[in-house]
Amino acid sequence: MNITLTLDDKLVKEVRKIAVERDTTLTGLVRAYLQDLAAQQANTDKVRRDQERFLETFDRLKRPLGKRTWKREDLYVRGHEHERS
Repeated sequence: MNITLTLDDKLVKEVRKIAVERDTTLTGLVRAYLQDLAAQQANTDKVRRDQERFLETFDRLKRPLGKRTWKREDLYVRGHEHERS
């Protein structure tokens, strides 16, 4: 598909120099940039979908643990008592 862009002459000259240094064309630079942009978006969308699936699975599989009857300090004391025996 062909598209038309309106760009500042100075910008076009600068980017054409970059294209020559990279052994490509202005069109090649634009194409590569847009491909990278689309790939990044696809990856972002995949990460978001994976996170949503993880949270859905977590919600579906979580179970009630009941009331906590201990304190953090109790665990510390019990752990060190075990080391002494």
